[in-house]
Amino acid sequence: MTVVANADTRNQTAADLALRTAEANSRSQADDTQQRFLTMLVTQLRNQDPLNPMDNAEVTSQLAQLSTVSGINQLNNTLLALSGQMDLSQSLQAASLIGRGVLIPGGAVKLGTAADGTGEREITPFGVDLMARAETVEVSILDAGGRVVRRIDLGAQDTGVLSVQWDGKDDAGNPVPDGKYSIEAAARDADGGRVSAETLTYGKVGSVAYTADGLRLDLGLAGQISLLDIRKVI
Repeated sequence: MTVVANADTRNQTAADLALRTAEANSRSQADDTQQRFLTMLVTQLRNQDPLNPMDNAEVTSQLAQLSTVSGINQLNNTLLALSGQMDLSQSLQAASLIGRGVLIPGGAVKLGTAADGTGEREITPFGVDLMARAETVEVSILDAGGRVVRRIDLGAQDTGVLSVQWDGKDDAGNPVPDGKYSIEAAARDADGGRVSAETLTYGKVGSVAYTADGLRLDLGLAGQISLLDIRKVI
């Protein structure tokens, strides 16, 4: 945990430094642009033709253009500040997930002996992300050979993430061997039309990684995922 905290501190410091540097550069460019504009405007006023002086509307138009450029620079600075705050918020949120179980898109479930020494069988959690209400939802569990060993009828379900319970037995009530199984989901609406249903697999957040692709959560053997891939925290 100390290493993660230090990493968060270093990344926050680096982000703050980058933000301050960007703001300073932006202010410097804006000040330089404004100074050049004012110098040009004063030069024009000093050297204008007395018989054909600069029109007031033209001066007003140039001042409005300068104001627009200044406003855009301020907007950019605001967006940079908001982006930095969002990155920091995501980092803190991700760090709080270390050690927690999550459901992410995937089609695997593991069955084996519990690691607590009790000798009991343990099944990793899994679920289904239902994109719309369905009148029928059925989950199929398949072995390594692709044979369906168990069908679980969930009946009618509303939109959302569904946690599925399996007792480790086949349709005949016999315990199936330990190992890795795959899951499939089928859902239909009242008219028999297909409803989008995504299967979810389990992973445990071990650490937070900062990569070229942004903030990533390391789930060990399950690989690395984005914070946006999480469908449910267990």
